[in-house]
Amino acid sequence: MALWAISDLHLALNSDKPMDIFGDKWEKHHEKIKENWLSKVSANDTVLIAGDISWSMNISEGLEDLEWIHKLPGKKILIKGNHDYWWSSITKLNSLYEDMNFIQNNFFNYKDFAICGTRGWNCPGSTKFTEHDQKIYNRELIRLRISLDEAVKNGYSKFIVMLHYPPTNDKFEETKLISLVKEYNVAKVIYGHLHGPSLNRLYEGNIEGVEYIVTSCDYLDFDPLKILE
Repeated sequence: MALWAISDLHLALNSDKPMDIFGDKWEKHHEKIKENWLSKVSANDTVLIAGDISWSMNISEGLEDLEWIHKLPGKKILIKGNHDYWWSSITKLNSLYEDMNFIQNNFFNYKDFAICGTRGWNCPGSTKFTEHDQKIYNRELIRLRISLDEAVKNGYSKFIVMLHYPPTNDKFEETKLISLVKEYNVAKVIYGHLHGPSLNRLYEGNIEGVEYIVTSCDYLDFDPLKILE
């Protein structure tokens, strides 16, 4: 029994959207993910998938990609990314599969850890940050607090947070999101979203007692990363 993480699957099984326009390493990337997943993840394991799951624009199109994930071993816990336009009612999503749990103002668990999360957004201080960004960012802070509070109400005191966006800006300044993570004594934060040159300089490792883990698919070479036994 182990906990794994990966993000930015960018599946497009029912379309002709080519991912190799982002580099040769993305050619047939879903096949690499599947091969690596099958080689290490067992039916008793759990995999955290931190957003940008499918390029589909609605849930009817996205079901083929979700079905592909469903057929892979293990329980899956998913959050929304900025490209997940197919994401529909959280109640509907959580009724689709017994082995796939979707987080939005709620939480799930792995052993004695509560798995909480939200999409996140561009952080204040980022280049070209706008008033509109601030409104979305504030909403994402509220959603993460709701998720954490739900876990606290249910007796949890150990937390892993899933985000899609990084928890800080490109200057690595402390943000309200990081302050929230520290307020709840979160053990680990996983996030993705970053690709290409952005992966050359990352907010990761143990920072003030919190382990920050980057799980972008191409950063992990399309190979799920074990984060807990």
